[in-house]
Amino acid sequence: MKDPRHHQGPYLKSPDRPMNPIDVLKQNTVSFISEEELTSRLKEDRPLRVKLGCDPTRPDLTFGHVVVLRKLRQFQDLGHQAILIIGDYTALIGDPSGRSMERPDVSKEEIKTNAETYMAQAFKVLDESRTTVRRNSEWFGKMDFEDALKLARKMTVARMLERDDFAKRYDGNSPISIVEFLYPLLQGYDSIMTEADVELGGTDQIFNLLVGRALQKDAGKPEQAVITLPLLLGLDGVDKMSKSLNNYIALNDDPKDMFGKIMSVSDEVMWDYYRLLLLTQEAEIETLKSAHPMQAKKDLALKLTSQFHSPDEAGRELEQFEKVFSRGGVPDEMKVFTWKQLAEGETARLIDLLGATSLFSSKKEARRLVEQGAVRIDGERCSDPNTEVSRPDSEITLQAGKRLFFKMLP
Repeated sequence: MKDPRHHQGPYLKSPDRPMNPIDVLKQNTVSFISEEELTSRLKEDRPLRVKLGCDPTRPDLTFGHVVVLRKLRQFQDLGHQAILIIGDYTALIGDPSGRSMERPDVSKEEIKTNAETYMAQAFKVLDESRTTVRRNSEWFGKMDFEDALKLARKMTVARMLERDDFAKRYDGNSPISIVEFLYPLLQGYDSIMTEADVELGGTDQIFNLLVGRALQKDAGKPEQAVITLPLLLGLDGVDKMSKSLNNYIALNDDPKDMFGKIMSVSDEVMWDYYRLLLLTQEAEIETLKSAHPMQAKKDLALKLTSQFHSPDEAGRELEQFEKVFSRGGVPDEMKVFTWKQLAEGETARLIDLLGATSLFSSKKEARRLVEQGAVRIDGERCSDPNTEVSRPDSEITLQAGKRLFFKMLP
């Protein structure tokens, strides 16, 4: 387990002048409801119960999740208890936040498999000794239909349609299922069952988090403080980091992919990664901006890859990156395929060879790279996806884009 002190550095104004706890907790936040209530609870001299929910609809957590996990870790470093909700029941519905259409169904088997990976990934950021993990199937799995009806009465359709994404879908005649209306109520009910003092989420979660406050008040319980954080932009620098948009960095990415993806972030977006993922203070960012952007980005990639893998692995990827991009070389290590693994016969189309490697998100993506002139065979550019490639007599190296290299043997 990582030493909790590893994350405390950014919280200090100086070695002997710690920041006020509220100032620490407000760092990088967008909404902070209610500061007065939270300040009062901090004076109760007890660990607060700080809730964060994750629905295991996919197997990987991304750097987008890290933004909120860092805030949860800040609470832990101040002595509070993290309540990590694995939404194995709410994942059956799918969070409609920020969606323009209903999410596809996920099977119980997929949810179970994904949930098993989430904790190991979350503990790359969180202090396991200060984390309580709950699955919301613990309580929703015991509910009968009468219980569900009682919960549904807590919210009106008019109130649900105040929610921006629901309102847009309704105005655009895009279907909204009744079960999607239940999602905020289920997330809010989690707060009752865990007696949450605080709930964290991205800015797209604000409606759900406020429902939690409303349900707690209706149940005669203290209302949770609500804290939202910015949505991290993805690798395209336009949309929020999302697996469906294929613009994400996963915590389970290998060191090479993680380092390379970070290096592909735009210079403008890079500073948000410093702020939200490394909790770098503004004064330090201003100092970093005086250096060359490439050096700042290498430092960013080195630090993040070190945290999620190891300093040795990160250093090796930095060395390989500089060899390929700064000195025009090829990496020392790359995937190796034989001709028989990729093709039948003595010739094959370039696009078919690339697709057979499974190194690309889709054949369409491979075709795009070829047509953009980003694919080379032994250094020679190929821009026609239908180019016939003959079985080589000896080892050849193929490059696709800036980061992907692989060898092909006869």
